[in-house]
Amino acid sequence: MPENKKSRVSDADLKFIKRALKLAEGGRGYVSPNPLVGAVLVKDGKIVGEGYHQRYGEAHAEVNAIRAAGDESLGSTLYVTLEPCSHEGKTGPCTAKIYEAGISRVVIGMQDPNPIVNGKGINYLKSKGIAVDVGVMEEKCQELNAGYIKYITTGVPLITLKIAQTLDGRIATSTGHSKWITSEEARIMAHRFRAKHDAIVAGIDTIITDDPYLTVRYIKAVSPRRVILDSKLRVPLDANVLSEELAPRTIIVTTKDSSKEKIARIEEKGATVLVFDADDRGWAPLQELWKALAEIGITSVIVEGGSTVQTECLKNGDADRLILFIAPRILGSGIDAIGDLGIRNINSALALDDLSIRRLKTDLMITGKFKFDSIAG
Repeated sequence: MPENKKSRVSDADLKFIKRALKLAEGGRGYVSPNPLVGAVLVKDGKIVGEGYHQRYGEAHAEVNAIRAAGDESLGSTLYVTLEPCSHEGKTGPCTAKIYEAGISRVVIGMQDPNPIVNGKGINYLKSKGIAVDVGVMEEKCQELNAGYIKYITTGVPLITLKIAQTLDGRIATSTGHSKWITSEEARIMAHRFRAKHDAIVAGIDTIITDDPYLTVRYIKAVSPRRVILDSKLRVPLDANVLSEELAPRTIIVTTKDSSKEKIARIEEKGATVLVFDADDRGWAPLQELWKALAEIGITSVIVEGGSTVQTECLKNGDADRLILFIAPRILGSGIDAIGDLGIRNINSALALDDLSIRRLKTDLMITGKFKFDSIAG
């Protein structure tokens, strides 16, 4: 961050970056694998133009704000949640358009970790005599694009585990019945979290037992893509996820041991089938899956079912975040939320950072970020 950051950033700067953050949310569900970006142009203390990145391949937030402001861009201050690009992409460099518009100052929420941008946009603007401040509400801007940051820096998506369980850690009865463990309020919250991810991951047992739609309901939002882990290709051809409406955004993950005829029939329905070499258990390896999902532009996934999938994500150290809903119910016996992780020493138990506990009307919601210092016996 520049040395003069503290002296130059004002309450007004915070106000307008907050506005840019809110605008950026308008692109959720439409821009991946690009980041969510919002921009606001301010002159004499008033907003003269604003915009956000609306769809992948279309104009960036800064360009939309400049277009909205017109001649008022001259001498204005641009507030943008992410460092403007300075390379020739699908839409050309935003930094050149900022300079051409006569903008005198740029306030940036966070530097872009993408190597083709990282610092280059900031340096270009400074070289043109434009005042630049970086790192305003940086943590909020980083949280907005947590999936993009993980995708760009590691080549795999951000992975969130979502679990709804009883007080004694069960996600279903011994017969597999699970509707509904938590309240409607908790389910609405869960759908809000769904909408913040590019894809929902579920195991085939969830599909066979519950035949879910795996869409966003209760709220108005874009439904993520559906990723079904189905190593033996047991998915029923009449499953809801393979309906005419949902199949085009459904991905079935299987192995080379599966029936080629059934793969063809699933693809005829419009779904995508990803085929992997089976591991020694006959499963499609999750590590390879995450890379494959990133290659098709998926930057964040929420893993919703069931116990086997959640356990594997934790054993592999894949999971980044946890969303846990706990209902005030006790089953005594049933299906565990998490299986054996191979931990034999309490000091090796998985821990969470940035823990948040919220009481809903009847349930508890706990969120946090995993710390994988060790999983040892």
